[in-house]
Amino acid sequence: MFKTFIVGIVLGLAGAAAGLYLYPVVDQHRETSIVSVAPNGGNVESFHVNVPMDRILVGAPGQKRPLPTGMDWPADEVLQDVRVELFKIRNERDTVVGVASRTAAKDGSEDVIDWVLHLPARGSVYVNMRPEALQGGYRQGELRAGSREFDGLSGGMTERWVRGSSDEEDAPIGRIELVTAFVGVQEDT
Repeated sequence: MFKTFIVGIVLGLAGAAAGLYLYPVVDQHRETSIVSVAPNGGNVESFHVNVPMDRILVGAPGQKRPLPTGMDWPADEVLQDVRVELFKIRNERDTVVGVASRTAAKDGSEDVIDWVLHLPARGSVYVNMRPEALQGGYRQGELRAGSREFDGLSGGMTERWVRGSSDEEDAPIGRIELVTAFVGVQEDT
């Protein structure tokens, strides 16, 4: 009788494991990545943010119209030179594929700008940008860390503001274009 009980528990656990494997509780949709291959063998992928539609949050001291409405930025002196924004990011097909945060702060006399892109089912990317814009309005940054699919990669990202050209009432005033270029790091053998 005891042996039958133990066999029943083992078979029940095996059946439950098989059921969860065949029919997962979470079946997260993954939008197909639009990746092109760079001449160096790396991957290039483009994203954009339609402003103001894709802006989720803006946090900065002394805002006239905070987003979300009613948000109070902490009065802490440490945060006086910090601006945080949270966006939905879109791929080249204009489909929302993740979220991104941009943090801008002053470190003494120098500006610090960081982006974190999170793509569900793929991972996250942390990029530190150079504060000065290059010719053409581009800002370049370097990949500092990545998780899951982006773990162990090196490369960078460019950021560029493109003013909107449509006169339609619900058209974006512009967009932030983000282009990532990553390559795998060669391991020493």
